[in-house]
Amino acid sequence: MTDPTVGRLRVDGATLHYEVRGRGPLLLLIPGGTGGAASFDGVADDLADDHTVVSYDPRGLSRSPLDDPEVRQRVAQHADDALQLLELLSPDAPARVVGCSSGAIVALHLLTTHPERIERVVAHEPPVVEVLPDAAEHRALLARVQDTFRRDGLMPAAAEFAAGLRRPGADPVDAQAATELPPQATARAERTMADMPYFLGRVVPSFMAYVPDVDRLEALSDRLVLAGGADSRGELPYRPAAFLAERFGTELIHFPGGHTGLSTHPAAFGALLRKVLS
Repeated sequence: MTDPTVGRLRVDGATLHYEVRGRGPLLLLIPGGTGGAASFDGVADDLADDHTVVSYDPRGLSRSPLDDPEVRQRVAQHADDALQLLELLSPDAPARVVGCSSGAIVALHLLTTHPERIERVVAHEPPVVEVLPDAAEHRALLARVQDTFRRDGLMPAAAEFAAGLRRPGADPVDAQAATELPPQATARAERTMADMPYFLGRVVPSFMAYVPDVDRLEALSDRLVLAGGADSRGELPYRPAAFLAERFGTELIHFPGGHTGLSTHPAAFGALLRKVLS
């Protein structure tokens, strides 16, 4: 790994930790889950060969503390954080943006609200479940997860949430094997467990209730690459990207691995990402 240049950016209600590598047009990497900037460590150096690569910890995670840890999280505010990074680091030119999972939701909102700042967006499995015909079932899942979290705590709620993301009929043992991480990624996952209560309790409910402006996205679909995992067909986070790609008449790009392919297949994931961006 090349040591990045590290910066801190004051935004409304938080201070963001961000990292910069390389040179060239700006590429903003928006992480999902609790991974933070470190989730892109396996691909950032290669992408930095021809981009100025910026990764960061979203507000409330890891090294980006909130002024008020109890404040409700909103997709629009997270997207404004991303916009502030673009304004700071690429004030005179539109940027390329890659978002994974919850970070892909942020990227979609950023595209619809500030298209003049965006050259291209790659959205890998954004769980915008409200676009799906069976959205009501997923609202019920989220309500059950939050009830379990309040009643029984983090781990039972996380297990119920994970079960709800799997494809119908999937064997839990097989699903676990499919998401087994290499040692470096496993260590990183262990370090981020401290962020799980915040993510599950404050990010997931509002992000998965987010309703994207589908008509606006369709009008901007020439700048949007919708992506899914080759191994996650039928899983809940995969389905919205597939649904939107079909509606827009665009190709759904399949990346190696499943929902966490960025961590499980970093070399192949990064190589395809470079190809898609070019």
